[in-house]
Amino acid sequence: MATQLEPDARADENAFRTEVQEFIAANFPEELKNRSNALAGVEGPSKETPAQKAWREAVGERGWGTPTWPKQYGGGGLNKAEARIVEQEFAKAGAYNPIGGMGVMMFGPTLLEYGSEEQKQEHIPPICRGEIRWCQGYSEPNAGSDLANLQTFAEDKGDHYLVNGQKTWTSGGQWADKCFAIVRTDKSDKHKGISFMLIDMDTPGVEVRPITMISGMSPFCETFFTDVKVPKENLVGEEGQGWTIGKRLLQHERTNLSGGGSMARMMGASLSNIAKKYCETNEDGSLADPILRDKIANFEIRWSSFLLTARRAVDESKAQGGVSEISSVLKKVGTTLGQERAELLIEIRGLQGLGWEGDEFSDSELESVRGWLFGKATTIYGGSTEIQNNIIAKRVLGMLDHQ
Repeated sequence: MATQLEPDARADENAFRTEVQEFIAANFPEELKNRSNALAGVEGPSKETPAQKAWREAVGERGWGTPTWPKQYGGGGLNKAEARIVEQEFAKAGAYNPIGGMGVMMFGPTLLEYGSEEQKQEHIPPICRGEIRWCQGYSEPNAGSDLANLQTFAEDKGDHYLVNGQKTWTSGGQWADKCFAIVRTDKSDKHKGISFMLIDMDTPGVEVRPITMISGMSPFCETFFTDVKVPKENLVGEEGQGWTIGKRLLQHERTNLSGGGSMARMMGASLSNIAKKYCETNEDGSLADPILRDKIANFEIRWSSFLLTARRAVDESKAQGGVSEISSVLKKVGTTLGQERAELLIEIRGLQGLGWEGDEFSDSELESVRGWLFGKATTIYGGSTEIQNNIIAKRVLGMLDHQ
């Protein structure tokens, strides 16, 4: 049963809501209304306009882009209820959160848990202000689903490591300032020989080659390390702790790739509203095609149910100290629903949903086609559906392998 807020608590929340509304009114540029955050995706960042820069700096100064992160590191220091108010009021005003990217969704929360005080002071504030872009150095040509097979090696040279090897599918690597990577520091043990370290992308010996995707974009890259010097202070945790830290980061990633994070923001307008622009309707405004109407209703019911479940699961995980294996469930279901929506959107738009270029197609139509193609990768990257099934079976359901 839901508990009733005490009058003082209600008054505090109402006062904070008013504060957020006043902040938005004073700082959010009208020209950015209903725009999305370029930093939240893996695509290349467009040049920041003065309005975008002003909005990012205003939100970053308050720490409201990372509302529940500790205030001492540049976060908002808000409780869960206050963070929800910020989210609600931004949505009401058509204002996006201008702080994002891998630093927010994956690396920052992991560093807050495992990093040294010096590392937190150095890296967390720029993430909270949206001043720096991070990329992920995990997968390798022979270490995808079997990630622990990675061979990129960091040789101890006294005051620094010398890193040699290759990473692939480095999301946004060509635009990133820094890379969080798992590398091998010991060749004698598959899992315990892995360490987690931070690499500046402008260090001599780092080479990035973008990979062109079926969607026409090149958000992923091959990244090569040739005698790259990495200072010892860039090691997160201890040598050999990389597999533990790396798995924790993946839980944050999977939560954000599902409805618990960025996917919920990617969905945009409801399918029923979109369908009414493209399909025949009855006099009462309902869709005339009963089969399509049922398909849309079925999807939106399941999607709404999933969002509520995802939010509850994420809140429960945070209450217990962070993310958990439930992130695999969220990732598996959320990405599958995302692909289903993309297919349904094409069915709704018909020929207008298959455009690749040309003035006869709107920007949203062209974007959705590329999104449909790009979305084919969501059930693979961040841990494939098969990997999630294994995690769910073993760590959530407690099933053991049969010999």
